[in-house]
Amino acid sequence: MTQTTDTPITGPIADDSTASARWTTRAPLAAGIAAGPLFLGAGVAQGCAREGFDFTRNAISQLSLGDLGWIQVTGFLLTGVLTIAAAIGMRQALRDAPGGVWAPRLVGVFGASFLLAGAFTADPGAGFPAGTPEEAAAPLSAHGAVHMLGGMAGYLAFCAASFVLARLFAARRRRGWAIACRLVPVGVLAGFAGSSASVLAFTIGAGLGLLWLTVLSARLLADAPTAQP
Repeated sequence: MTQTTDTPITGPIADDSTASARWTTRAPLAAGIAAGPLFLGAGVAQGCAREGFDFTRNAISQLSLGDLGWIQVTGFLLTGVLTIAAAIGMRQALRDAPGGVWAPRLVGVFGASFLLAGAFTADPGAGFPAGTPEEAAAPLSAHGAVHMLGGMAGYLAFCAASFVLARLFAARRRRGWAIACRLVPVGVLAGFAGSSASVLAFTIGAGLGLLWLTVLSARLLADAPTAQP
């Protein structure tokens, strides 16, 4: 009769497994850091270069229109993929932590909204693309409505994710981060509320949300374990 004992697995197999777990956490979070600057950088560059575009009258989403619209569509799709990757990294980083289930799911919805925005373009209006009447398009087309509603749902989901993460930082006794997680969504929503008076307010609110994704991803990446030599 033989006797077996349970012993921990050590050596190369365990090391490879640990390294893989670290990689599947850190690489997606790095993608989340890149998402906001990529989208905003491409949008600002195009907005400054394309004829007829005015940041005080036009939303960045409208850059998806016209002959060069494929550039902005690509930006939407890449940002969506990077944001969904960030959600995966958050899920890995926050296992068994407060907010570790719902925050990544809500960030995933945020990422999916960018994919939707890439597939369904905004409506032309306010002089863009060049030659479009100065008045804003009304009523919304079907694809314009999907673009707008998908974006609203995505940002609301991300704001909710930030509130959820406030619980995480409070549990870790990081009071400043917990407060910021509650205040930044207010700024984002205030920008959206001000869009009726100024398109620029909407752009600032949307940009704030994307930059906050970068900051949160960087914070969680800093907290993630690093590979050992």
